[in-house]
Amino acid sequence: MRLQFVKYRRIFYTLSLILTVLSLVVILIFGLKWGIDFTGGSLMEFGYKQQAPSQEVISEKLRGVGLGDFSLQKAGENKFILKTKSIDEKTHQDILLALKALGDFDEGAGSFESIGPAVGAEMRNKIQIVVILSILVILVYIAISFRRVSRPVKSYIYGLTSIIALVHDVLIPLGIFVILGKIYGVEVTIPIITALLTVFGYSINDSVVVFDRLRENLLRSKAVNFETAVDDSLNQTLGRSVNTSVTVLITLFAIFFFGGETLRFFSLALILGIGFGTYSSIFIATLLLFSFYRFQEKRKGR
Repeated sequence: MRLQFVKYRRIFYTLSLILTVLSLVVILIFGLKWGIDFTGGSLMEFGYKQQAPSQEVISEKLRGVGLGDFSLQKAGENKFILKTKSIDEKTHQDILLALKALGDFDEGAGSFESIGPAVGAEMRNKIQIVVILSILVILVYIAISFRRVSRPVKSYIYGLTSIIALVHDVLIPLGIFVILGKIYGVEVTIPIITALLTVFGYSINDSVVVFDRLRENLLRSKAVNFETAVDDSLNQTLGRSVNTSVTVLITLFAIFFFGGETLRFFSLALILGIGFGTYSSIFIATLLLFSFYRFQEKRKGR
C-alpha cells in the first residue's frame, strides 16, 4: 500500500504546531527547573544497610536540621539522593547525625559534593554554545552533502527543514519536562541535557536517510514529479525508520522501568526525543521540502 504523505501534510503540520506552541508557552510561563549542576548547590547520596526509613520520615527529620528548601528522592533500594542549596561542612555533619539517628546508616554508601553558582552558570553558557555550534555544523553538513540536488529546491533547504524538525524534537520534550518539574519537582540535569543532545544526532540521521532516498529518486529520473518523489521516498524508508526506532525504544523502556531512579529521567528524555524525532523525520522534515517547493512555484506564478 502506497501512503500519500504529501496529501495530508497539513494535518501533520497542525499537530506538530499545536504541540510546539504549547511547549513554548509552558517553557516561557513556568521555566525549566534546573538541577544543581546548573544553579549551584550541594548533592548528597546516602543509604541504609537494612530496611530504610520511609521518604516521608527522612524528609521530616531533615526539616529539623534547618535546610530550607531541599529535594529528596529514592535512588534504589535503601538509597536516597538529597539536593539542597550550598551548605558548609558543619551543616553536612548535622545532616549525617540526623540520618544516622533513623536507622542502620551505611557509612560506605554515601557521597557528598558541592557546586558553586558560578560553575553552574558557566555550565549553562557552555551548553548554549554547544547547541548553537551543533545546529550550524548540521546546517553546513547537509547543505554540502546535498549540493548535487539543487532542483527543485536548493540544497541548503534540506538543512533548514532538518533544523526546523530538530527544534520540534527538542522543544516538545523540554515542555514535558517543565510540566514534570512543576508537578513532581523533576529537575533538568546534565544527563537529561546529554540525552537531548543525543536526540540531535538521532533526529538528523533519521531525516538524512529519507533525504538520501529522495536524492536518489531525483537523480535517477530528471522528469519525476517532486510530489511523487517525496511520497515514494517516504514510503520506501518508512519501514526502516519505524523498525529502527522501535528497537531503540524497547531498550529505553527497559531502562526506564528497570534501570533505577537515577536513569529514569535520562531514559525518558531519550524516549521522548527519539519518539518525536521519528515522527518529524517522516511527517515534518521531508514534507517541509515540498511546502518550500510549492511556495517557490507560487512566487513564480506557476
